[in-house]
Amino acid sequence: MKYWIILLGSFAIMKPACSQPADSRPPVLNDEFDRELTRLLSFSVSTIGVRELKDIQDEVYIFDAREKEEYQVSHIKGARYLGYNKFEEEGLADIPKDAKVVVYCSVGYRSEKIGERLQKMGFTDVHNLYGSIFEWVNQGYPVVDEQEKPTRKIHTYNSKWSQWVDNERVEKVW
Repeated sequence: MKYWIILLGSFAIMKPACSQPADSRPPVLNDEFDRELTRLLSFSVSTIGVRELKDIQDEVYIFDAREKEEYQVSHIKGARYLGYNKFEEEGLADIPKDAKVVVYCSVGYRSEKIGERLQKMGFTDVHNLYGSIFEWVNQGYPVVDEQEKPTRKIHTYNSKWSQWVDNERVEKVW
């Protein structure tokens, strides 16, 4: 019995050390979405908020870790396609390993995994966009299509994930 109490106590102590504290996570507009992100992410890659990224957008390398079809519907202006299942490492050839890199996907799960991969490749300043492109459009920031023209469309992966896009001006597609 004493063994189980010690084991459970160890897990209780270790869990907070494995996640980013609530007060240091970037803000999102929807508290339920924030809880979902906290559940999905391991916080193995430092996070950056959408407002902070918007302020430095032209000073960083931004990579889209979604699949090509999602990227073609819309992406953050200036973002390069990197992929997830079809990860395109050659898109990183001209990026200095010490450059500030921000990776995003739909909500942050895939971009966190790609961020981990970038860190293993030697990139030292990698950030996961907290809430990713869903939070970007929720906060009213613009996206562009594959011709780099402004669009209101956002690929929500499927109907289940579309619940996290709550900006009524955005057209959800999947």
